[in-house]
Amino acid sequence: MDAEIVSADSVQVYRGLDIGSAKPTKEERQGIPHHMIDCVAVDQPGFSVSQYKEMAGEAIHDIYSRGKMPLVVGGSGLYVHALTYPLNFAIPSDPAVREKLEAAYTPQNQMQAWEKLHEVDPTTADRLHPNDRKRIIRALEVYACSGKPLSAFGNDFVNAEGREAPYEPILFGLEMERAVLYERIDRRVDKMLEQGLLNEVRQLASLGLSRRLPALQSIGYRQLLDYLDGQITYEEAVARIKQETRRFAKRQISWFKRDTRIIWYNALDKPLEWIAEQVADQIRCWIDGESYNEDQ
Repeated sequence: MDAEIVSADSVQVYRGLDIGSAKPTKEERQGIPHHMIDCVAVDQPGFSVSQYKEMAGEAIHDIYSRGKMPLVVGGSGLYVHALTYPLNFAIPSDPAVREKLEAAYTPQNQMQAWEKLHEVDPTTADRLHPNDRKRIIRALEVYACSGKPLSAFGNDFVNAEGREAPYEPILFGLEMERAVLYERIDRRVDKMLEQGLLNEVRQLASLGLSRRLPALQSIGYRQLLDYLDGQITYEEAVARIKQETRRFAKRQISWFKRDTRIIWYNALDKPLEWIAEQVADQIRCWIDGESYNEDQ
């Protein structure tokens, strides 16, 4: 397809978070340029969706200008959404309000914070896990500043203001039976640990960074940092990584399943090579304005 990859993964943007984010190796990239990987310092206190949209948009424009096809790949729903819908990023913010919310959010009362969010913004609360400290605090901050829920600002599959989307996308998704998916998640975590995830986390811990940094709140890193801090055992950390990853996958599926534009393929029904050919053929037909026939 003569394409270049634009990552839409909210953890792969950070430098130094390689194994735990399943960042593709240089060998796996096969010489194909990959954008939006390793572009944010691990100690950056915040990397917003609007920043992602701006940087990824520049990469996409550059790819187009060279006559190539941008292929956006990844599972962070809001990142994908930011590129394919005209989201409203003029969302209120107040550092003082956020600081108070951060101080009040502790491991002991995280469920109360989630329940408070559910009272004022059930749409946002339903897509967040009670442990998702960063996003729960942000949603509560928006409500405290504006009196309106975060979901009212366009963070959903709607185009409330009727603005023109920046791109006309064609979207594909891979799915599989939930039991098989969860088994694969468990194996994936085990593989990451075999590849040296704990040593990667030890290196990050040696930098003396704040544990509240968004990068270090990522699944896998947060749990192993808790282990290194002596808060939980290694076995508990591994079990929590698997559990949190399964929960994330469940929320991820719910998010993307609401997007009726996505063309789904079951990753277990056919060889992945066959699926790749079908996807590439559909994209070619879409570009040429032709109808697609799977048997053609």
